[in-house]
Amino acid sequence: MTESAALWDLLSQTAEPSAAEGLKTAVASAPDRSLNRINPLVFAATHGLGEEATIGALVHAARLGLFDMSWNVLCPGCGGVLETAGALKTINRHEYFCSLCAEGHEPTLDNLIEVTFTVNPRIRRIGAHDPDSLSHAEYMRQIFWGSGADLPEDIESAVGRVTLDQMELGPGERASMSLVLPKGFIIAFDPVTHASVFLDVSGDETQERRTLSLIFAESHAHSGTVTLAPGPVRITFENKAARRTLPALWVHGKELNELSVNRQPFLTATRLLSNQVFRDLYRSGTFDPEQRFKITSLTILFTDLRGSTALYDRVGDLAAFDLVRSHFGELIAAVSAEGGAVVKTIGDAVMATFPTPDRALRSAMRMREAMRKINAERGSEDLALNIGLHEGPCLAVMLDDRQDYFGQTVNIAARVQGLAEPAAVLATKPIVESPETARLLHETGYRTTSRHLSLRGVSEAFQIYEIRENDRAAA
Repeated sequence: MTESAALWDLLSQTAEPSAAEGLKTAVASAPDRSLNRINPLVFAATHGLGEEATIGALVHAARLGLFDMSWNVLCPGCGGVLETAGALKTINRHEYFCSLCAEGHEPTLDNLIEVTFTVNPRIRRIGAHDPDSLSHAEYMRQIFWGSGADLPEDIESAVGRVTLDQMELGPGERASMSLVLPKGFIIAFDPVTHASVFLDVSGDETQERRTLSLIFAESHAHSGTVTLAPGPVRITFENKAARRTLPALWVHGKELNELSVNRQPFLTATRLLSNQVFRDLYRSGTFDPEQRFKITSLTILFTDLRGSTALYDRVGDLAAFDLVRSHFGELIAAVSAEGGAVVKTIGDAVMATFPTPDRALRSAMRMREAMRKINAERGSEDLALNIGLHEGPCLAVMLDDRQDYFGQTVNIAARVQGLAEPAAVLATKPIVESPETARLLHETGYRTTSRHLSLRGVSEAFQIYEIRENDRAAA
């Protein structure tokens, strides 16, 4: 058996078999570009697979060396990749600059950092492993734009419609293009070095031939705006970078905007960090202790086993230990089933994170049902679970060599759980007002009751919702 065959066999044993088989088939027969920066959500939809199963399979495949995982900083304006890294810890700047949009952006984990997967060259070599072999249009599709860009199939024609002219320059080369500039806003842009100059072509047309020199080097440089009258011009490009560049003149307009703004869902860093498979396989070293990453919105769930001390006294240490261990197993399964991840356990309590509020609430429902089943099997009510949910901004940090979360959102989620009782799940307004949560509550027949409660460490009274099963749901 070859090394790759052994790795595929191992993947089928560790990941969801259908997802593992889908990846193996794609590597065997899919076109090159389909195996570069794979968007797990799009791959799952295209191949009729579950999103969580696909994410889990790709994480396992990356751990085995079948695929390479990359963390890409995105520009929210054009959807371009501003930097790509093999590990989150190397994304260490407070701001990343997009020269195509001439704007800087702070890398937030849930909006501007995507995670993609590319087949390892030892398994199959593809064009993207040698980017200098790609055409201008394919370079834009496979290297410049992120996996969230919803690009047309015929990328050559689409890019051709928005470029006046383009060229390829080797290291140290210099060349010129002569053309007649039309009125409008033109962007001289090289996607390799991410260098740009804006050309404001306005005023009365001239017949005078002008000259313009542009230099591209190894930097994300924007050289400002040059105002020119429409008419003939000779533009000289010089490549001072150590690799091939692809300078082109882009026409800023409707068609370029359509290429840049059409988006599809992608795997965010926040979602991957809230994936149980990823947390199990990459327990430490995700980023450095000194790093702090902002998350604009994260759903946090806290649980606590009510009366656990009395439980040990009532049923004895051995029986109580088995019960508590069984309870942890069910909670972890409920979290994983809804695409969440357990961040940590604190005594008999659990902290978990989810990409969306409705997934957290579904997990809470699973937890309640699991506790009911365990109690029914024992003929007792020994396991009583308090559950609290909250959503909001926070920081992703490293604490005690473990990826964790910090901030008032975490504090509030813990405080809400502290007020909960086993008869109801407590959730804050952002959880209940999520459209997906509202739909879930309607489908499951749960009812909500709002109260204003004081939370320790929060200055104003907080609106809390009790989420209970009504008679129809309980039946």
